[in-house]
Amino acid sequence: MNPNFNTPPAMNLHPMKRVTIICESILEDRVLELLQETGAQGHTAFPVRGGGHQGERCADITETANVQIDVILKPAIAEALLQRLQTELFADYAMVAYESDVRVLRPDKF
Repeated sequence: MNPNFNTPPAMNLHPMKRVTIICESILEDRVLELLQETGAQGHTAFPVRGGGHQGERCADITETANVQIDVILKPAIAEALLQRLQTELFADYAMVAYESDVRVLRPDKF
């Protein structure tokens, strides 16, 4: 073993949930309110384009664009957020939401 080689510290990864919400851009403020109300510490949002059973949506006209909002949460908070999205917004708006498992290095950020 080379005595000049420093071993990096062991990674300590923590399980979390990533919730991705794709919705009409007019809903962005409402979704961000829900994030705050459920306890999210931050988010990432960006315009997106794509197509589905509702047809094609472009990202260059704000009034008809879609936005993708990603947030990393503790599992219980992710479940509460998804439940509120379903009960409060899904019936009236074109949107999708899904969760995936992630592991983070700095759990105190979430």
